[in-house]
Amino acid sequence: MLTIMGNRAGRFCDGLTRRAFLRVGALGVGGLTFADLLRLRAQGQAAPAQARSVILINLPGGPPHIDMYDLKPDAPAEYRGEFKPIRTNVPGFDLCELMPRQARIADKLAVVRNLQMSTNAHNGGKEVFSGFLYDDPGAKGKLPGAKGEPRPAFGCVISRFGATRKGMPPHVSLRGDRNLYPEVPWYLGKGHEPFSPPLDSANFPVINKMSLTLSKDISTERLGDRKALLHSFDAIRRDLDTGGQLAGKDRFTAQALDMITTSRVRDAFDFTREPKRLQDRYGNDPYAPNRALAMNFLIARRLVEAGVSVVSLDAFAWDTHSDNFPICRRQLPLLDQMLSALVSDLYDRGLDREVVVVMWGEFGRSPKVYFEPGKKTAGRDHHGPANFVLFAGGGLSMGQVVGATDAKGGRPKGTPYRPQNVLATIYRILGIDPLTTVPDHTGRPMYLLDEREPIAELL
Repeated sequence: MLTIMGNRAGRFCDGLTRRAFLRVGALGVGGLTFADLLRLRAQGQAAPAQARSVILINLPGGPPHIDMYDLKPDAPAEYRGEFKPIRTNVPGFDLCELMPRQARIADKLAVVRNLQMSTNAHNGGKEVFSGFLYDDPGAKGKLPGAKGEPRPAFGCVISRFGATRKGMPPHVSLRGDRNLYPEVPWYLGKGHEPFSPPLDSANFPVINKMSLTLSKDISTERLGDRKALLHSFDAIRRDLDTGGQLAGKDRFTAQALDMITTSRVRDAFDFTREPKRLQDRYGNDPYAPNRALAMNFLIARRLVEAGVSVVSLDAFAWDTHSDNFPICRRQLPLLDQMLSALVSDLYDRGLDREVVVVMWGEFGRSPKVYFEPGKKTAGRDHHGPANFVLFAGGGLSMGQVVGATDAKGGRPKGTPYRPQNVLATIYRILGIDPLTTVPDHTGRPMYLLDEREPIAELL
């Protein structure tokens, strides 16, 4: 059975205008089948809007879920910790007292409390970026819970299968050199690695060192001649390329040529083009790394507005084996300001349905407070069985809490969601089918995800 495959396929089901993807056997609209659309029409529901960009905020080190979005005020003191929950503008959606700005915009947020990770080990950050826990090739030690071979990071997948805008890199990482949590394309090819600008000592992107403009001695015409010459040289070697390396280099070359012939990339990174008042809305902490992080949140908004499909950034460090509560008192208000400014800014600009914000980390923290040997302040240990993920925008259903943990915040009640369910949700609203396969280095077809069910409550 042949079905429609094209961009912006037109109106369907009484005015449901969505992008359609040409494939055999199903009419896919934002990840929906033909039967799904008929069912939604019968129920009087609209198909979910299709987003075009993702901002992923990684909380490295393992954020304390029980001190942020899943407080347990009725638990014993050694579990509930020092903070109290506050009400938000959504009934039943309580969060930490140190995050009052998010409390005022909770109707624009959704928190999943029944998320479960596969390990307590730090390399569990691989699940955040790929949905899979795997051992690197040649790794000396085995990662607890690791299964199978490396899988591409989700941003690399979106670079491969998502829409792109000429002159803009599809995937930008503002995380610097983060080897512990790699964003690696693996068998998708080097052409889908993220564009990752260097960061200075305060974590500002150092764009002025990247030569993103043409030399004054090179005109666009001369650049075109050089591009043609480069292509002719590559054609000589193409028959010798068995590993797909030239294809990746071709993609890098095309991106580089697009980027240096326009000022759009440089301009998108230049947060100083924004009014000072808006910059301060994201954060005006005088401590340089905190100011840089706030501006990276603002740069992320500028990048997706300019057409970048995926932007990833790290926010603080959360490995709170000791000093858990002082660290939270210092970092949570700053994160609260940055996140609420980003979400509000996207809504103010009408980008809330086009851009989805996702914030999570590699695991939660242990419900029971403990004292590490030799430390005088309380902390929380690594805890994979319970975690959270926050969503905003993307045409998803906001203003809700999804799932719950037990009375002490140790384990999800009922069936938990897993990291691949989070990525399946992102892929669905971007119109990427998780059933898509890509050949690995041996030619074996590999699914994008093994667990392909999205988080149903958000759709």
